[in-house]
Amino acid sequence: MSGTSRNKQYRIVHYLNQFFGGVGGEEQANCEPRTIQGSKGPGRLFEKFFREQNVPVEIVATVICGDSYFAENQEKGLGEILPEIQGYSPDLVIAGPAFNAGRYGMACGAICSSLNPLGIPAITAMYKENPGVDQYRKTALIVECADIVTGMEDAVQKMVRLGKKVLQGEKIEFPKAEGCFEQGLRKNYFHAEPAYQRAIALLLQKIGSDSFETEYPIPFFDRVDPQAAIGDLKGLTIALVTSGGIVPTGNPDHIESSNASKYGRYSLEGLEKLETKTHQSAHGGYDNTYANHDPNRVLPIDMMRELEKELGFKQHEWYYATVGNGTSVDSAQKFAKEIAVELIRDGVQAVILTST
Repeated sequence: MSGTSRNKQYRIVHYLNQFFGGVGGEEQANCEPRTIQGSKGPGRLFEKFFREQNVPVEIVATVICGDSYFAENQEKGLGEILPEIQGYSPDLVIAGPAFNAGRYGMACGAICSSLNPLGIPAITAMYKENPGVDQYRKTALIVECADIVTGMEDAVQKMVRLGKKVLQGEKIEFPKAEGCFEQGLRKNYFHAEPAYQRAIALLLQKIGSDSFETEYPIPFFDRVDPQAAIGDLKGLTIALVTSGGIVPTGNPDHIESSNASKYGRYSLEGLEKLETKTHQSAHGGYDNTYANHDPNRVLPIDMMRELEKELGFKQHEWYYATVGNGTSVDSAQKFAKEIAVELIRDGVQAVILTST
């Protein structure tokens, strides 16, 4: 690095959501974009770790926007945020880290992907199951991080190491080697060995090593074999399970609106249908206005009661609910196993799963 670049004070703009920006929690998720001078929250940790890497940086501004506002007004939000960032002439933009917060991840990914074509380098960080990863991995550098905020320090350190290379002008040819998600981009190049030699070498490596790694990873899809169709429902007990977040009013179990860590078990005894005064949606990933107006739209108790009389099955008097928005596959599998044990214990023979 030349003496000029070594002494340069790099300018960084940081993007945060309403929570990490100190505006508020979910009740402030609709807040419009705003900018404050200097660093805020995680930004101070970024500055600390950059100093430890002997990289002189200053977070000149922090742009804050509510998760719901951006999710519901992405085009408008980008139209407001991008010019604001450009006005600071940053050498680098940092977004997040977003962990497993779905709306936050989508916002970070959209902003980074939109800045790169403008000549402004940008990086972010997310958990592997954040929907922002699959949406933006091809167009943004996304560092892999933990799913919850306890992984903040590790995520920031990884982003700083990558950010240092970006600021120093290094071209990131292999994102995975830098702790990022692979972008899945195919690039033509001339290899020193012909294809047949490489193929034989890879085959021998696969035969003789337990740590073989293919050049082109094959995606894994968890598949579940369908059960045989049920002909006659008469006499069966059927339960309802929903990821649509329909819970008793007040959300007594405090199920999170995103990245749920729990589920609830609620009684349907004596209910012919769900009412606005008794049930609501706790889901934060869709406009739940209509679900709150008529919870049966997501959890169709009214229709189940009609079919119960018509077809002769028994509606299980308990239903299970959680929120699917941003919830990790690991958590969903854990919920499913626990719920299945209880349903089998209660003699349930069939389950109807409803979503949003």
